[in-house]
Amino acid sequence: MSRRPTYRELFDLVQQQAKEIAALKVEIQLLKTPKNSRNSSIPPSKDENRPKTNQSLRKSSGKKPGGQQGRVGKTLEMTKTPDAIIELQPNYCRNCGASLEKAQLTKEQSRQVVDIPPVKAIFTEYQTFSKVCFCGCQTIADFPEHVTSPVSYGQNIEGLIGYFHARQYLPFARMQEVFNDVFNINISEGGIHYLLNRFADKVTPIYQLIKQRVATSEVVGADETGIKVNGEKHWYWAWQTPRLTFIVHSKNRKGDTIKTHFPQGFPNSTLVHDGWKPQLNTPAKNHQSCLAHLQRHLNYLNQLYNTNQWGNKFLKLLYDALELKKSIKNQGYQQNFERTKIIHRLESLLDDPPLQKHKKLYTFYRRMRRERQQVFTFLFLEQVPADNNASERAIRNVKVKQKISGQFKKEHTAQNFAKIRSVIDTTIKNGLNVLDALALIAEFEFQFNH
Repeated sequence: MSRRPTYRELFDLVQQQAKEIAALKVEIQLLKTPKNSRNSSIPPSKDENRPKTNQSLRKSSGKKPGGQQGRVGKTLEMTKTPDAIIELQPNYCRNCGASLEKAQLTKEQSRQVVDIPPVKAIFTEYQTFSKVCFCGCQTIADFPEHVTSPVSYGQNIEGLIGYFHARQYLPFARMQEVFNDVFNINISEGGIHYLLNRFADKVTPIYQLIKQRVATSEVVGADETGIKVNGEKHWYWAWQTPRLTFIVHSKNRKGDTIKTHFPQGFPNSTLVHDGWKPQLNTPAKNHQSCLAHLQRHLNYLNQLYNTNQWGNKFLKLLYDALELKKSIKNQGYQQNFERTKIIHRLESLLDDPPLQKHKKLYTFYRRMRRERQQVFTFLFLEQVPADNNASERAIRNVKVKQKISGQFKKEHTAQNFAKIRSVIDTTIKNGLNVLDALALIAEFEFQFNH
């Protein structure tokens, strides 16, 4: 039989179990109330289930990833005009082995292979000659203006560098590798910088023309985003229309940038923006606040304050206004009863403020009181969109460039990118081939100088 524990042993066991129970209680309490910014030094950005300030408005379509049932597929098609034809004729019979040299030939099938031939640089040599006149004067022919050294790079290479830089976002080292490996052209990073600067000068007249046309457009979208230039934070600003994009580099996010490039503002335009103060203060015929920004911010506020009633009403108002925009026809912009009801609902909400203890929501309310005249401009003008998404798309490429290539080392390099990218984005919007357009700009510059 086993020995019965002594009183001392039982006492020690109870003491040990009491300590374990106490430790487990502390652990359970920690699991129930995890550390956050309120009970520890953890920053608010690390809080679990923290409402996000910029949540996407997209909703699941319910469709599975990939091609959908019933879609029309696309496949590689044969061309009617192949560059080379290779005829494959049998020479002997597979049954008896007899020669088929004189047998009748009948075409059976055709198959095509698409490939790219080896890329080879073309060297064009310019030779000057002289002639002696009967008067005894010797006249020597001049080289073309763009032929300035014993060996130089042509306009196609120049346009390709602009394409790689501002369309494919290649860093200079990788661009150099492409020219060496693909085109067998030995070019240094310094040479790429030189050609890029030269090409940026060539696109400048088109860049200025884009600016002039944007300034006089009926509807203009505006946005800005931060970039790194030599370790410092700078900014890119974009103003765009359905056919034009104008991007500039700036050291700041203040209204000085707008005054520098558009000193008169946009007196004949409706300016669509996200509510940034310098944009709000820009002189314009009309203003339109981006409803997508307002919706995302309201979603955040409603989560922050547990589906606040005032915020939900305002969010519903915005959704109803967007649905009304879809249904308004051309003749409905003059007099529209549903639009009048939307405006009345807005005024009613602004006359009945949310609780001031909900500080962020109350700040939003005060902002809407200031911007009440530009919330629903899009319901009065057909060409005015309800959001600023097009401007965000126009400026997003800057982030892609920075993600792939890193920061800009010099300010003029950042501005060169803005010039070339403005021309490229405008080219894309007008349905033109980007590479052909850039090569054409380089070539026309030579002809223009002649």
